[in-house]
Amino acid sequence: MSIVKSADGTTISYDVYGEGQPLILVDGATAHRAVNPLNAETAQLLSDQFRTYVYDRRGRGESGDTTPYDVQREIEDIAALIEDAGAPAIVLGGSSGSLLALDAAAAGLPITKVITFEPPVVVDDSRPPLPADYVEQLEAHIAAGNPDLAAEFFFTAAIGMPPEAVAGMRQSPYFQPVVDVAHTISYDGRIMGTTMSGNPLPTDRWASIAVPVLVMHGDQTWPALVSGAEAMAAHLPTATLKVVPGADHSTSIEVLAAAIREFAG
Repeated sequence: MSIVKSADGTTISYDVYGEGQPLILVDGATAHRAVNPLNAETAQLLSDQFRTYVYDRRGRGESGDTTPYDVQREIEDIAALIEDAGAPAIVLGGSSGSLLALDAAAAGLPITKVITFEPPVVVDDSRPPLPADYVEQLEAHIAAGNPDLAAEFFFTAAIGMPPEAVAGMRQSPYFQPVVDVAHTISYDGRIMGTTMSGNPLPTDRWASIAVPVLVMHGDQTWPALVSGAEAMAAHLPTATLKVVPGADHSTSIEVLAAAIREFAG
């Protein structure tokens, strides 16, 4: 494990694999190195071609955190990692990490290409939109000392799980790791903003992106994420859409590594 200091002094912990073109992998909501080994396994597959950074986003795992939260701080975290890796870099984001990767590119970081996998975008009525006060409800649960209720709200409102399924999940070994980082779920809510509102994507948020973007989705995923990925690819002038056969909201490391190699050129 290594650490880098972000602009606000927060320590960001990471592992690095291989040598070559810098590649930064950005997790989605609740994920970090201790609970998501797939990024490390993907990085190992790519170690002959890329210098890949697998890191814990702030507030999770072994990384620090600084309040109050601001999305700009997470962009600065990526900037610090890119500087450490040796700019410029490719940035890959999964789920809500996709939007953070796009924000980093829009902010003008030295990024050559952006790869996104299933960005959380809902532009139609294929699923209920996030509540308008989604972030506020999450933060209220945390302020009241109820991270378990924040986790439950995430699973029902954002993931769309039935309440009875979430009640059963409380008994599984997968629930507590989410509770442990529940204070960061609102971070991703702020990153998503209105992207899961059922409305068109914002016209100005990523207008400055000029680098190539790859937008991927699985052909077995939720219909809302299919139409969302299609909308994202159509929205970004430099984007290409790629459908991953057999994948849902995750895919195999072999398929992901192959897509990275192909897009990186």
